[in-house]
Amino acid sequence: MNPFQKNDSKETLFLPVSTEEVPPRPPSFPKKSSPKICGSNYPLSIVFIVVNEFCERFSYYGMKAVLTLYFLYFLHWSENTSTSVYHAFSSLCYFTPILGAAIADSWLGKFKVLSMVGLSLIALGTGGIKPCVAAFGGDQFEEKHAEERTRYFSVFYLSINAGSLISTFVTPMLRGDVQCFGKDCYALAFGVPGLLMLIALVVFAMGSKLYRKPPPEGNILNQVVKCIWFAISSRFKNDSGDNPKREHWLDWAAEKYPKQLIMDVKALTRVLFLYIPLPMFWALLDQQGSRWTLQATRMNGNLGFFVLQPDQMQVLNPFLVLIFIPLFDLVIYRLVSKCGINFTSLRKMAVGMILACLAFAVAAAVEIKINEMAPHQPDSQEIFLQVLNLADDEVKVTVLGNDNNTLLAESIKSFQNMPHYSKLHLKTKSQNFHFQLKYHNVSVYTEHSVEEKIWYTLIIREDGESISSMMVKDEENKTTNGMTAMRFVNTLHEEVNVSLGTDAPLIVDEDYGVSAYRTVQRGEYPAVHCRTKNEDFSLNLGLIDFGAVYLFVITNRTNQGPQAWKMEYIPANKMSIAWQLPQYALVTAGEVMFSVTGLEFSYSQAPSSMKSVLQAAWLLTVAVGNIIVLIVAQFSGLAQWAEFILFSCLLLVVCLIFSIMGYYYVPLKPGDVQGSADKQTPQIQGNMINLETKKTKF
Repeated sequence: MNPFQKNDSKETLFLPVSTEEVPPRPPSFPKKSSPKICGSNYPLSIVFIVVNEFCERFSYYGMKAVLTLYFLYFLHWSENTSTSVYHAFSSLCYFTPILGAAIADSWLGKFKVLSMVGLSLIALGTGGIKPCVAAFGGDQFEEKHAEERTRYFSVFYLSINAGSLISTFVTPMLRGDVQCFGKDCYALAFGVPGLLMLIALVVFAMGSKLYRKPPPEGNILNQVVKCIWFAISSRFKNDSGDNPKREHWLDWAAEKYPKQLIMDVKALTRVLFLYIPLPMFWALLDQQGSRWTLQATRMNGNLGFFVLQPDQMQVLNPFLVLIFIPLFDLVIYRLVSKCGINFTSLRKMAVGMILACLAFAVAAAVEIKINEMAPHQPDSQEIFLQVLNLADDEVKVTVLGNDNNTLLAESIKSFQNMPHYSKLHLKTKSQNFHFQLKYHNVSVYTEHSVEEKIWYTLIIREDGESISSMMVKDEENKTTNGMTAMRFVNTLHEEVNVSLGTDAPLIVDEDYGVSAYRTVQRGEYPAVHCRTKNEDFSLNLGLIDFGAVYLFVITNRTNQGPQAWKMEYIPANKMSIAWQLPQYALVTAGEVMFSVTGLEFSYSQAPSSMKSVLQAAWLLTVAVGNIIVLIVAQFSGLAQWAEFILFSCLLLVVCLIFSIMGYYYVPLKPGDVQGSADKQTPQIQGNMINLETKKTKF
């Protein structure tokens, strides 16, 4: 049932006319016929709009691609803080469109907001651009070309993801493959997207003379708010029952506001009510740049023919969008239609939600597998211990507890690579262990204090004719966040400066000095420059793999000069980053069905005076979704796999609610709002107004 169709049941109400005048609606903008593309029904002006959107999205997504790792590795924030700030920024970018939409529909118009606000400040420019550009493109089509306009939104979304595809792939390369002041070049990674934003503005301005530019329709957002407030207040003021009932609660505003405005607000509120469950979808989708990127840091990006950085994995989303949009439009939707299934916009969006649920279920399964392959962490009243023998011969090591009971006994050869850490149990949170070291015919007894939940390395070294030992904490091993970490032990008799190409040189003290950890990018390191007071030399560190932790011992035991002996504390990430492909495929398919459809749905269901307002409301659901992630990241305290399951279940519940709401929603057809208003034009007789109302389904 159409909520605005004619109904035989009528009531005649006579109410006083308000003396307060409502600003007149400006005349419709002239039906300017734009030049078409190659004889088609597509206006030439949309070429400039689509290219502008490509450049602007390159700028936005290029910057976002490196943002999480910038927080994590450059600013040294925690994973939860990095995730929270990432989504707070995303949320802000999707809140400002409300301001941009209000200015566009009520004051400057969509064209001026796009150019003037976008030039002033990119941050606020996002708010000016996002609600206007899609609606402005839709305005270029005449009503008789509604089918072409629907396809335009698919092309528009393609341009978004083409810009995202290239920028998401290129900006991590600019960050990691280019060095600025001895560090990752975040300046270049942020600078190139900024340049593309300038190009976007220039391209958009070039098409100025071709655009159909609807004039602003007065302070429409202010009128909407006042109309709703007046209707609500009038409803409660007249709750006595003396006045005739209205078919719709907004009809209580008829005493003051024109019927057309009331009908427009009715259409607007019906869609806004339908938008209430939508933020949960965006809460899942936008985690590709935060939680999924952090998951990728714990996986191996070596695909054999190519090595992917963790933040480059996001390139899968726009790449798959470019494939899925024509696949769905030209194949899947047509096959579904031929099967006699009425695959409405709301049904597409519901299926998109289900696919996103499945994507996060897969992400949880991948996370569980990563955890199974990762080294276990010591629990309460436990430590992990390994022994590094740097003496020139075998040493037998015996670890004794407080009661002189043997906890560990093994013989370790000179420079032997230990396959794993040994777990030792403590009686309290901290404890002293006694060590017996047998070397040749000498027995050495020593004592070291340890604390629970920490990794330790016992380093045995020559000390004249005997040996000695030192205990080194390895707690940094568990906080490398998937990056490759390394430290050095210097057996030389002079200090060594090691230049790893990032930050300042790493200083390693003489005579078995142990350096701090340093995180580096994955790759081959065949000639690392080192310097002492007397000489310069190079060390071949070989392949430094994803997620591994290495110890390098600098020795000079041959006549070939100083060399590095390599020991792998923690093995490289074992699970291939390719295992993220299924979750990206599922969530991207869901995005195509949900987001592309939602863009066109928002435009088609909006009254002509409120196109940008409804587009901004659509974007506002994205902002709220990011706030949901921010709250969960800060306060849930769940393991990552459990958090993925939580989001999947929440969206499944929301999908059910949305499906029920969509079942009762009757989409507007072109002319429904205008036609209904025309049929219900008030007849003014003196100081009285004759209101003819229709019974409609709420």
